[in-house]
Amino acid sequence: MFAGFRKFVIRGNVLDLAVAVVIGAAFGAVVTALVKDLITPLIAAVGGKPDFSALSFTINNSKFLIGDFINALISFIIIALVVYFFVVTPMNRIMERLTPTVPAAPKTRACPECLSQIPVAAHRCAFCTAAVAAAS
Repeated sequence: MFAGFRKFVIRGNVLDLAVAVVIGAAFGAVVTALVKDLITPLIAAVGGKPDFSALSFTINNSKFLIGDFINALISFIIIALVVYFFVVTPMNRIMERLTPTVPAAPKTRACPECLSQIPVAAHRCAFCTAAVAAAS
């Protein structure tokens, strides 16, 4: 009964995902600390308000607390920037260096009689109707 479950859990993708979730949570904590302890005070030094959680507005006796949303939005943008510039961009560069570039096979060739471009698999030129040898 548990053999299928054990096989599923031991498979490499599940373990990779588990490791990624744990590392992602730790990375999220580091970036949250970065935002809270370094970026927000920098915003306070420039803009004057380090914490937006007290911001709100009222419409027809309904109070809208938009400050927490602004804090979360700033944190999200900073986390997205950090992930992009410190994880995605370097990994793309590494993958470009490690991935071999293979030139694509040509799809056309020149007709030996009229020099028009014809498909590689053609047996007869569409322009001059000359018989051409099939390309190997």
